[in-house]
Amino acid sequence: MTVTTQGTEGATRTYEVRTYGCQMNVHDSERLSGLLEDAGYVRAPEGETADVVVFNTCAVRENADNRLYGNLGHLRPIKLAREGMQIAVGGCLAQKDQGEIVRRAPWVDVVFGTHNIGSLPVLLERARIAEEAQVEIKESLETFPSTLPTKRESAYAAWVAISVGCNNTCTFCIVPSLRGKEKDRRPGDILNEIRTLVDQGVLEITLLGQNVNTYGVEFGDRLAFGKLLRACGDVDGLERVRFTSPHPAAFTDDVIAAMAETPNVMHQLHMPLQSGSDRVLKAMRRSYRSDRYLGIIERVRAAMPDAAISTDIIVGFPGETEEDFQQTLDVVRQSRFANAFTFQYSIRPGTPAATMDGQVPKAVVQERYERLVALQEEIAWEENKTQTGRTVEVLIAEGEGRKDEATHRLSGRAPDNRLVHLAAVDARPGDMVTVEVTYAAPHHLVADKVLSVRRTRAGDAWESRQGRPGSGQSAGTAGTVSLGMPAIGRPAAAPEPTAACAAPAPLAH
Repeated sequence: MTVTTQGTEGATRTYEVRTYGCQMNVHDSERLSGLLEDAGYVRAPEGETADVVVFNTCAVRENADNRLYGNLGHLRPIKLAREGMQIAVGGCLAQKDQGEIVRRAPWVDVVFGTHNIGSLPVLLERARIAEEAQVEIKESLETFPSTLPTKRESAYAAWVAISVGCNNTCTFCIVPSLRGKEKDRRPGDILNEIRTLVDQGVLEITLLGQNVNTYGVEFGDRLAFGKLLRACGDVDGLERVRFTSPHPAAFTDDVIAAMAETPNVMHQLHMPLQSGSDRVLKAMRRSYRSDRYLGIIERVRAAMPDAAISTDIIVGFPGETEEDFQQTLDVVRQSRFANAFTFQYSIRPGTPAATMDGQVPKAVVQERYERLVALQEEIAWEENKTQTGRTVEVLIAEGEGRKDEATHRLSGRAPDNRLVHLAAVDARPGDMVTVEVTYAAPHHLVADKVLSVRRTRAGDAWESRQGRPGSGQSAGTAGTVSLGMPAIGRPAAAPEPTAACAAPAPLAH
């Protein structure tokens, strides 16, 4: 089908993609933007209502459906007053609710799922011609997203999906039923994508998977992930490699060795704990126990003493007792996390945990949550203070420091992914600045002493992108992104309240 992107007066139609959820959703939104631009749409200038508004939804976050329907309700009068405007809803909530979205919001034009994002332009055209909603939900992956056009949202850092789907059955998580069983890309395809990105100026890539370290399960190579990390070390011009999120049950020593021995793989690990209580981990169907988790951390630090480790923790899972919670605090004390994304458990319809006995009262969950946050803040501050006086190379990012314009600072990420605010210098997003850390706060470092600036191909690519006509937005902004985590190598969105497994950081799993 030929897609028409001309408005009623012949103007090219504009689009906006609003993203909620994990990094996989952010990456999917890059694909959606690429598909729309490939079909002739252009991104709407910031502050203007687009002809096509696409919601890429999350089903894991608290009140995800209320947030979606509230936003759809806000757009209804705008759409009624604007001839030809279309609204599309995709992502995990669309996969879960399917026809319910059109029933509750009949002014929505298109509903599509997680397995058929490539159908969006055609579905929009069908809806326009038929003048009725088009709902298309596939039950299995139609096309691996990496084969679709992409509108990359950063000139210097990029997501690279190595797998989609999940083979686990955690009782708090609905993701496997929405994204399906794990599907792995071939290593050659992944490396070709990485080389292409590097040729375009990208310095940093983040390997994405629902359980990134189970990569290879589909083609029977349980050492495939470690091999892939080592292969990334052979890509000329690739300076930083990260990955998210590994599952503790599948974490093997060959991955630790690959991290330690491959120069461009960063000494940074985000590994979800979820609970320090073995009894709760069993109820969650997390196939590891606290001693295994702590053993992994011990081996990582033995191989890489400078490694920064972060995690996800759920407070108040059904049946959690004060003793269980104390065990979580004990693991946090032993782990010395540089950062932790902490969530208050709340019921997710469709998950086994939603109907479990022993739902913990909200007031109890809140009080435990506050104690956990206070402990982790204390540990994070102490860990950050050990960075004072160290020399680190910071990859300058766009949008990391929300107060940068007021403070006249630049912001970026150290190799271990700590956020660093530094004195203003002549450097562009994508450039590397070597600094001495002069101050530590619980969630960031300050470097008032700049030692050198290294201009990079990535900085050149960012600068070139600024002059691109019709771009609509500066590089690094992905329409509206509602994440909650300081993302890796790209602008961080404002945190939103979350719960359960929806690691704003990595992927929900």
